[in-house]
Amino acid sequence: MKVTALQKVKGSLTKLMLAMLLGGAVLSASPARAAELLVSAAASLNDAFTELATLFEQENPGVKVIGNFASSGALYRQLAQGAPADVFASANPRWMAEAIGRGLVQREESHQFVTNDLVLAVPAAGRVTISDLGDLKSPAVTRVGIGTPETVPAGRYARDALEAAGIWHELTGKMIFGENVRQVLDYLRRGEVDAGFVYATDAVKGGEAVQVVEIMPSDEEPAYLIAPLAGGRQPELARRFVELSVSERGEAILARHGFKPVAGATD
Repeated sequence: MKVTALQKVKGSLTKLMLAMLLGGAVLSASPARAAELLVSAAASLNDAFTELATLFEQENPGVKVIGNFASSGALYRQLAQGAPADVFASANPRWMAEAIGRGLVQREESHQFVTNDLVLAVPAAGRVTISDLGDLKSPAVTRVGIGTPETVPAGRYARDALEAAGIWHELTGKMIFGENVRQVLDYLRRGEVDAGFVYATDAVKGGEAVQVVEIMPSDEEPAYLIAPLAGGRQPELARRFVELSVSERGEAILARHGFKPVAGATD
């Protein structure tokens, strides 16, 4: 039995349609891409927010939290230049105020949710004995780690403490500046500085390699604020993440990492 040209064409078309149908079935069966929630947060929040993100993902199946951790000032500048983000968490009220002023955040959606302590710390195996802030003036102390005050909140708090003690200018020649507080912590852990200013939570992260000398007195307690971005791609998920952060469960996670919870929202 001969197969005509028309029959060959029909057969080819049938095979093509079948392949297309099967291809469509495979595509429809493939999992949908997870929704991504972009969280730009102060470097000192890295560990706590990583744990918080895991809980958020468990309670919101199909959502992936992407963390962007850096100094608060650097994060604000990224946002001001149009970098994508859904949530902003700052280690200093100044940068949240700047974000509100530019319309990146709605004031009524900004919350102060935890506080921290600034500490003077030293490497556990350090070569110089330092027992208080005044010891930094010793000629034996040649390298002091500090976050860049213009962009790193911990650095600004440290500068304020040193100015209040009247020794800021005396120490500037010894200072090794870090892009964020975690970089200063790395200096301490590796023994690359004789002393450094970090948050109490960072000192906890440093473990046995880092020792706290003293808590820095301050008229302004380091305060952290969080808010959904006004132009974020995931506004509802962003609000949920903020709600979790300020909830009792969120506070419990943050407390495990050394943060001190506070109640209420910023004005």
